[in-house]
Amino acid sequence: MAVEPARRRSAAARRKAKAKEAAVGAMARVLFYPTLLYNVVRSKVQAEFRWWDEVDQFILLGAVPFRKDVPRLQKLGVYGVITLNEPFETLVPSSMYQSRGIDHLVIPTRDYLFAPSLVDINRAVDFIHRNASCGRMTYIHCKAGRGRSTTIVLCYLVKYKNMTPSTAFEHVQSKRARVLLTRSQWKVVQDFSMNNAEAEIPVVTSHSSAASPAGDVVLVTEADLEDSGVTAANITEHASLSSHKATTSKPIADTLSCLFPSLKVSGESSCR
Repeated sequence: MAVEPARRRSAAARRKAKAKEAAVGAMARVLFYPTLLYNVVRSKVQAEFRWWDEVDQFILLGAVPFRKDVPRLQKLGVYGVITLNEPFETLVPSSMYQSRGIDHLVIPTRDYLFAPSLVDINRAVDFIHRNASCGRMTYIHCKAGRGRSTTIVLCYLVKYKNMTPSTAFEHVQSKRARVLLTRSQWKVVQDFSMNNAEAEIPVVTSHSSAASPAGDVVLVTEADLEDSGVTAANITEHASLSSHKATTSKPIADTLSCLFPSLKVSGESSCR
């Protein structure tokens, strides 16, 4: 029967996808410290390479914060932080934010090619909106402040600033020039925009009901691998997540010795 070969092909495809996901996850773990060091060095020597940038009055978009950054964020008026990092990438525990009255929403998302689910995007977008409604700023970050965190910010601008995905990206890029999305991340922004537009269209039926759109984590595709250049031959070149090649620099041990495990508990912002 034709059903059995189809099942075998489907199972093989799932195994292949899982193997790719595991490979990308292993690569992300290996490259975390080298790329973090590279970003730290660039931020020290290039004035335009800022750790974070203000997208609008209530949004900061940037790279993974260190413990020493928490008081600075508090002084800037940050009352909420959204972390898109996996636990091994997270340098500040939720308890440290909470001790300063900062709510912490943790949405672990794998680096390189991956995007949050639509369910998690909605959580993050509404978290930002609650803070903004109270006149409070939210800091959204991943490792470099380029892809995963930008995905969240674009979706917020689409939903609450009535921007198209393209207009939102142009706006964010004008504030933080190095933002860059993979095809998978861009697709989830477009899906979010489409779902948001459909939700705004009134449907007249005798028994109408509303359902929140949900989505799975966007997995790596062949096209993404080609876009990112994630191959054994050029992995070093792309480790910086930048179009510029990394330059050799001395280790900054004291800067990179503050890794802390991430807590899974997330807080929700409210006006107090």
